[in-house]
Amino acid sequence: MNTNCAGDSPIKIYVLEPNRVLRETFVRLLRKRTDLTIVGDSPDSTGALEQLALLPCDVLLVSSVETLRAIGQGTHAAEGLGKAKVLMFGMDEDQETFLQAVRLGARGYLLKEASSAEIIAAVKGVAQGEAICAPRLCKWLFEYVSKGPLPRSGEVEQQGSPAAELTCRQRQLMALVARGMTNKEIASSLRLSEFTVKNHIRRIMAHLHADSRHAAVDAIRMSGLLPSAEQNHVRAPSQT
Repeated sequence: MNTNCAGDSPIKIYVLEPNRVLRETFVRLLRKRTDLTIVGDSPDSTGALEQLALLPCDVLLVSSVETLRAIGQGTHAAEGLGKAKVLMFGMDEDQETFLQAVRLGARGYLLKEASSAEIIAAVKGVAQGEAICAPRLCKWLFEYVSKGPLPRSGEVEQQGSPAAELTCRQRQLMALVARGMTNKEIASSLRLSEFTVKNHIRRIMAHLHADSRHAAVDAIRMSGLLPSAEQNHVRAPSQT
């Protein structure tokens, strides 16, 4: 593990990635640059907490929202993380995950297909105070913020319900569930993996205290956030 800072001039980077091969690949890539320097790397948040306090960096590279949340909650990392700008990498194009990362303080969100040149450019941009994300996610964030603070017509009375607390992405997904689409069909429509879709639905069910996907749909309909069953011509898929 590298813990030496090459100087004040290069951008100081800390890499937090559980996959050893990927972590070492990132370290080798960034070490080739004279304008960048690796001050540390770790496979998990526990191993990074003490180091981040002792080795403040400019950019913290993280590959999951769960890891970022754990780091942010670590008291020993408060000083180091407070000065660092977080750049998420290797991420899915998932609106809910993206929104969580933004709320946790991420300044950049790179998708899995980002090239090495794009990663280096993002590191530099984030270090200089820029916000980095895919154009489609940027567009969605603008739309989310523009619609989020103000209720749409007829929704004022619904704001206190659990269904009203669902994100735009969750509502979009459940609208497809309401139409009777399977997890595979939803995944294809939203460009997500079936695993991600299934996890979303389970989280929504837990949030609404629903014991099935159909009960979750009914709860959202009762809040007026989905069209009626007659309008959707729902068929009943066997998935959970």
